[in-house]
Amino acid sequence: MSTARRRPPRHFAVIGAGIAGLAAARTLRQAGDQVTLFESADAVGGRMATQDTPFGSFDTGAQYFTVRDPRFARALEATAADVARRWSASAVRVLDAEGRVVEAPPPPREAHWVAAPSMRALAERWAAPLAADGSLQLGTRVLRIERDALAPARWQLQTQSAAQANPIRAGFDGVILALPAPDVRELLSNSKQLAELAQPLGKVDMAPCWTLTLAYPNAAQPGLTTLGPQWNAARSTHHRVSWLARESSKPGRAQIERWTIQASPAWSREHEQDDAPRASDKLRKAFAEITGIRATPAYAHAQLWHHAQTLTPLGQPFVWDARLQVGLCGDWCLGNRVEHAFVSGLDLALAALAR
Repeated sequence: MSTARRRPPRHFAVIGAGIAGLAAARTLRQAGDQVTLFESADAVGGRMATQDTPFGSFDTGAQYFTVRDPRFARALEATAADVARRWSASAVRVLDAEGRVVEAPPPPREAHWVAAPSMRALAERWAAPLAADGSLQLGTRVLRIERDALAPARWQLQTQSAAQANPIRAGFDGVILALPAPDVRELLSNSKQLAELAQPLGKVDMAPCWTLTLAYPNAAQPGLTTLGPQWNAARSTHHRVSWLARESSKPGRAQIERWTIQASPAWSREHEQDDAPRASDKLRKAFAEITGIRATPAYAHAQLWHHAQTLTPLGQPFVWDARLQVGLCGDWCLGNRVEHAFVSGLDLALAALAR
């Protein structure tokens, strides 16, 4: 009989319920630790975001994901096999600034996957056990991290929430920040005892992204199934647009003709101070140039992601301070893929468990 003692369970605060935060929270929870997951938005997923409209949903953040890491593949197979679907997107590359395209798609290098009925569905599946036992705190923003006033070896969080009367959440043995790098830097700078942890993040650069969503319900008339081009997705070198996708081509979606247009990092940064109507007008013009669709949409909405695409990553999977029991993770550690976020959160949780 083994005389080894299992360590007592610890209580972790995980800040941010995107894919990185969910991967970390699930891993710690499965190892027997207690986890409280804080998310400032009203829904999980981060940039696995869904915009619901009367015409159907739009994936306004991540458009698809790849499956390269075997651990990511196993996680999907074990917990979300009915959610993850292959998207057979007929894709082209827009070749020039005028929006002229090559109709023949390039040979596919790897499968494109989406979650059904929306990208947010994968995050919701992974968050479900935490929500069921009350460990998920939505609509709760963490303003500051400091030592617990009653137990100085632990941590407490200063929070802001309409649902919680007490803004102090205490008793955490460890804290994981799974937020965009600029938000991590801001939170650490507000937390004096953790400010030095932000130093490695100085080189990380994340660009904004204007995203435009358009719906054309009239395209569903008899004899007319789609508008414009016969391709369903394109990477663009148009100076305003870097990506276009026909949402209705993705599996599990409503069939009303819908498009998501994502602006280029350079254009989004140049126009970060524009208001939504101005950005919408400019992107609609570019959309018409690229696709030839000049009809007036029944629905148009523009939104700005302030921290959307990692241009310069950290270059390592995570940051973990074993002495403080505080760690940082996110797709920005490795790149900008959904899979990068998963690997970062998973590897950080495993490092925290290996103390």
